[in-house]
Amino acid sequence: MSTTQITESPRTLAREAAARDVAEEAAAATALREAAAAGAVTDDARATRFPPTGEIPTEELLRVFRPVFARIAERAVAREQDHELPFECFGWLNALRFGALTLPVARGGYGATLAQTVELLVELAAADSSVAHVYRSHLGFLASLGAEEADVWFPRVAAGETVGNAATERSGAALGTAATSLVRSEPDGAVQNGTAPDSAWELNGTKYYSTGSIFSDWIQVTAQIPRQEARSHALVGSDWDGVEMVDDWDGFGQQLTGTGTTHFRGVRVPAENVRNRDGRSTQETAVFQLVLLSVEAGIAVAAATAAADQVRARTRGFNTGNGAVTREDPQVLQRVGELSAQAAAARAIVLQAARDVDAAVGVLGQDPRITDPEELTNACELAVAQAHVVVPGLVKDVTDGIFDVLGASAVSRSKALDRFWRNARTIATHNPVIYKARIVGDHRVNGTPMFGLNAIGEVSRSATS
Repeated sequence: MSTTQITESPRTLAREAAARDVAEEAAAATALREAAAAGAVTDDARATRFPPTGEIPTEELLRVFRPVFARIAERAVAREQDHELPFECFGWLNALRFGALTLPVARGGYGATLAQTVELLVELAAADSSVAHVYRSHLGFLASLGAEEADVWFPRVAAGETVGNAATERSGAALGTAATSLVRSEPDGAVQNGTAPDSAWELNGTKYYSTGSIFSDWIQVTAQIPRQEARSHALVGSDWDGVEMVDDWDGFGQQLTGTGTTHFRGVRVPAENVRNRDGRSTQETAVFQLVLLSVEAGIAVAAATAAADQVRARTRGFNTGNGAVTREDPQVLQRVGELSAQAAAARAIVLQAARDVDAAVGVLGQDPRITDPEELTNACELAVAQAHVVVPGLVKDVTDGIFDVLGASAVSRSKALDRFWRNARTIATHNPVIYKARIVGDHRVNGTPMFGLNAIGEVSRSATS
């Protein structure tokens, strides 16, 4: 594992190389967005027309992105075994503006609904779960933008830029607070990170679990302004002065998400890049978790496919079996069928949760369909929390069950079949399942407002006494 500071910009190098690698796919993606804006696909052979809303059909989105997903899948195992961070993969995806999926067509995006986005994320996660995971922070950030903020950030995202995350600390800060500080900078006459001192803030602190930031153009940093109760967010460039990212994540799963330490030392932040939030969840935390559930579903799909592939190719058997080659053994076939059904169920549940959130939120960048913040939070969180209660268990059964239909050779490191379980189990720890059923039940029985995970920190003894 590398613990070396990233001093160059492999993200930039990968982006430049990707423009050449996927030039044909990028041209098709551009043509698709332009066709959607015009109302019809320009390919006369298909003559596919879009609905009046300009929404691009899912099959058209998949036609553009599947070749890149396949390219990502080719070396997924090798990257995991060699701890090779997937800068190249993000270069390809950024060249196709994957991060602009949910942006309206009129704003340079694909106009994808959350349900459509989930379908693509599941396929991407089946190719490489670490790559899909990185879009959690980016999509959650987009879901949180108001109209004025959208005017600033939509053009950047439409141009291929992405946003990472730096929220969690190992600082001992109390639950609901942050040790990372954001204060007015002292005027010194210098211009740093493109901002004058009299209009800037200074950011200092250290974050852990900075998932995706090492691959992203921007980082949304949770910070505390002195004497202000609610936490704020600073949006900083990942290559700005004072930002140092270290690839030191030591988890047994999701090892290539860039989930490591980020240091912020005297980072000058323009005033317009400081977000003062009121602490309400609305749809943002639901989208954060929806992306993780999509990744888990994708892992289950990949594991079920791997189980079928391994059984089909297996020639060895056990004398305690049914005397048939493995691919014809009825007990083995039954188990493979169960794994396939569980993976399909996980995918279907996540898709339905996404549809429910779509029904509440509507089009990104516009006012949500449900205007009351508490009602909006309830609708989004209930849909996703109910999925969260069920999906991780299904995925765990699939990623463990793959070994039921194979022999001892299945645990060979060269096959890396353990990656499915390790990665799914790691994702499930991000937002503990054990709390979700209680929150859902309390809402159903007592009408208690729903809420999502938005803070981790030290809990005082008095708080639990």
